[in-house]
Amino acid sequence: MPSATRQLAEALIARPSVTPQDAGCIELIRQRLAPLGFRSEVIDSGPEHLRVRNLWTKRTSARAGARALVFAGHTDVVPPGPLEHWSSDPFTPTERDGRLYGRGASDMKTSIAAFVVAVEQFVAAQPDAPLDIALLLTSDEEGPAVDGTAVVCERLQARGERLDWCIVGEPTSVQRTGDMIKNGRRGTLSGRLTVRGIQGHIAYPQLARNPIHQLAPALAELVAIEWDAGNAFFQPTSWQVSNIHGGTGAGNIIPGQVVVDFNFRFCTESTSESLQARLEAVLQRHGLDCELVWTLGGLPFLTEPGDLVAAVQAAIRAETGLEPELSTTGGTSDGRFIARICPQVVEFGPPNASIHKIDEHILLADIEPLTAIYRRLLENLAALP
Repeated sequence: MPSATRQLAEALIARPSVTPQDAGCIELIRQRLAPLGFRSEVIDSGPEHLRVRNLWTKRTSARAGARALVFAGHTDVVPPGPLEHWSSDPFTPTERDGRLYGRGASDMKTSIAAFVVAVEQFVAAQPDAPLDIALLLTSDEEGPAVDGTAVVCERLQARGERLDWCIVGEPTSVQRTGDMIKNGRRGTLSGRLTVRGIQGHIAYPQLARNPIHQLAPALAELVAIEWDAGNAFFQPTSWQVSNIHGGTGAGNIIPGQVVVDFNFRFCTESTSESLQARLEAVLQRHGLDCELVWTLGGLPFLTEPGDLVAAVQAAIRAETGLEPELSTTGGTSDGRFIARICPQVVEFGPPNASIHKIDEHILLADIEPLTAIYRRLLENLAALP
């Protein structure tokens, strides 16, 4: 018989929860946890045609003053892509060659299943443990991430909900489950720069003003800037151009404007305000006639080694013998919202080599260790003085 975690993971994978759809995943989890004493709030947010479903469910210890651990994750998945390229239906969980295939197998329905089974095992063994346990799930992580975890965190903050530790089940491992955990993430700050010129015939440049030519020296200067040197936990802040749009498509017209999309991935050595000020100073120094629109996608967060990091490391070590590497690399996650209201946030999950790809999968051999690590984490935190 497949394990309890695998059965639940397969039930979740079978639900085609392409973002922002939840496809019944949250209701399945809510029903599964209710007999353990979890009290649930289902929070819907966003416009009707893009409705996001969120779940906050919590089991409160009978011990007064118990600290709280939150398991956080997302039920939504990215689109599968061309179905004919998959070896099997992406929403029919399929075992093949020691792997479980299906969209969300690694990112992150197996983690959610492992959360639930680990909690079931822990509560059965220690029903009176001095630990509050909660789950925060959303169907808006792979999308805009506007109506998901951010909305739930705002509600929790408004009513003074206490959170002490959070584990986000993102697929953080590289080769084997347990070889890497994320104890922070870089922030993301995007900008759209429009440089205005004067359109004209390319044979009469004296009657026009080419915004691409005007932008070029400023762009070269921005590319050469060292924004910061990083620190012991973060690599240096990176500035990258993602798109440049200019011209009408004709070969004999000087364009009237050029639009540049760019992004900072920034560490805790810089702030969004300092980066904006430095970039805008370059534009002003070059005398550009321009407009700049900023979008702050998320602030960086960092959990330095302490109770939570030590508890996760000990659980991994006990189950796998691995010494996990601490890392802050990669993209953003919903940890950026939770870190605003929770002092210690760590991401840990299975290997990420196949996430967002055709034939996404997880090794069957990684499923039970993941559950056992989450269970040991609960035990370790419950045992803290």
